Amino acid sequence: MSNTWSPYALKYDPVKIGSIDGTDTYPHDHGIVRASSANFQPNVSKLKNPKLTLFVSKLDGSVTEKDLEKVFSRYGDVKRVSLVRDIVTGFSKRYCFVEFKDVRECERARRKTHKTILKNKEILVDFECQQTLPGWVPRRLGGGFGGRKESGQLRFGCLDRPWKKPIALQYADQEFQRKQDSHRNNHESLSKREERESESWRHERHHHREDHNERSSKRQKR
Repeated sequence: MSNTWSPYALKYDPVKIGSIDGTDTYPHDHGIVRASSANFQPNVSKLKNPKLTLFVSKLDGSVTEKDLEKVFSRYGDVKRVSLVRDIVTGFSKRYCFVEFKDVRECERARRKTHKTILKNKEILVDFECQQTLPGWVPRRLGGGFGGRKESGQLRFGCLDRPWKKPIALQYADQEFQRKQDSHRNNHESLSKREERESESWRHERHHHREDHNERSSKRQKR
């Protein structure tokens, strides 16, 4: 049985991330090729504490920093909200980082806000991956997570798009379950047979005792 399988990536492998079930061995789009050859090094000066930072995506284009601060401050003290914008147009890229002051408040905010509605759109909230997921490559280098179907560069193994279980593992699970059911049925059948035999033995013993008592009673009367 596939006890070690997970729908979420524990390590960032661009080729596997680009696969719907995490089993691809060859890149299927140019973005994955770029991500595979990228040598991404985070900007140390901009690193945030990963235990205090949430990554929020799928935002409506009209959402502002004030909107986000209003939502997340319900769960604790927000240190900073960084809404990522296009460097040329200034338009929102529809994702941001929310930094808290307390770890427990950050964890509670993630639980409470993930898949909630903000300005008529369901948002996705998770801990930031740059420092927590080994091998991480950002979207601008062909990596990242999620994506739009129209782009043809979907990324899987995340909250937005978890991996589907590979067919081979599904078959293995079904085979394991079949064997478990068969073993359980055999065990139940054996138990029932033993119970019937035991009941039959008790019944015969009871009749034997009654016959013995009856014969003894007749001899005494004589």
